[in-house]
Amino acid sequence: MATLFETELREQPAVLARLLREGRSAAEAIAERLRGRKLSFAVLAARGSSDNAARYAQYLLGIQNGLVAALATPSAFTHYGARPSLEGALVLGISQSGQSPDIVEVLREGRRQGAFTLALTNETDSPLASAAEAVFPLLAGQEHAVAATKTYTAQTLAVAMLSAALKGGEQPWSELADVPDLAASAIDRSAAPARTAERLREHSRLVVVGRGYNLSTAFEITLKVKETTGVMADGYSSADFLHGPKAILERNLPVLAVAPGPRVFDDLDSLVRLTREKGAPLVVISDRRELLEQADIAMPLPAMPEWLSPIVAVIPGQLFALGLSLARGMQPDAPPGLSKVTHTR
Repeated sequence: MATLFETELREQPAVLARLLREGRSAAEAIAERLRGRKLSFAVLAARGSSDNAARYAQYLLGIQNGLVAALATPSAFTHYGARPSLEGALVLGISQSGQSPDIVEVLREGRRQGAFTLALTNETDSPLASAAEAVFPLLAGQEHAVAATKTYTAQTLAVAMLSAALKGGEQPWSELADVPDLAASAIDRSAAPARTAERLREHSRLVVVGRGYNLSTAFEITLKVKETTGVMADGYSSADFLHGPKAILERNLPVLAVAPGPRVFDDLDSLVRLTREKGAPLVVISDRRELLEQADIAMPLPAMPEWLSPIVAVIPGQLFALGLSLARGMQPDAPPGLSKVTHTR
């Protein structure tokens, strides 16, 4: 019998198709309202998996829309009682449940200061939705597994749809239309996850690396592995890893590299070569044949535009976490000490 984690993981193509079909008008209406504001920057408030969707938004809004974006520091608003200026900002709260008080407080303060506040959430009657000036529903359906899958990819797609609407024109939407099929292909290409991950079941550590848009993917895969397997995983930019942490690399430390094409990051390729030289186990998520051929565990991706790759590239990582969890005798639907909704201040 499939776990809830796997069932919801495999629902992702349908969830993404529904959000594209039913959410475009909402994205375009929000973009139209934003065009009437003089935006100087964006502040992104989130926790957990949603924080990794916010990392994607940092890159996307900056590269595609020319908008400097920064992750919020919610404790500055809650524990320290500070009121940083949010004048001219888009204050974007991203949360599956919309329940975390510290994320809600960032949006409340943004609204008090006259900033445009937007909630991306699966729960349109949540405190976060109530605090925001505008709401972009994720339409993911109820998610039962503790470890987020479909709500995470819905968040990243919602961010991409907002970016496309702000940019204007039909080309971004034409590329977005392929995302559900690309997600289904990624699932089909990463078959038998438990058998694939079996060879790493005795390892208690893992390094996950990515770069550019897919730094967010590396961090999200790291979180999924931590939540479901009991493995101490660490996520890095490949550039940051070479600036010191590479000293820990040795033959008993597996490395998972997230490297969708077509852009080549020299530091990421250098880290793959270093991993091979050290004799460390290597897992690769990519559509680049030369990288996949070097891997002990190759998780191939279909080719896609780089700006959309984080929505799809995370899926083999979810399957890897599922497989490693089952191979280690864990129960991915009931991670020790975790609950579906976490309230932080």
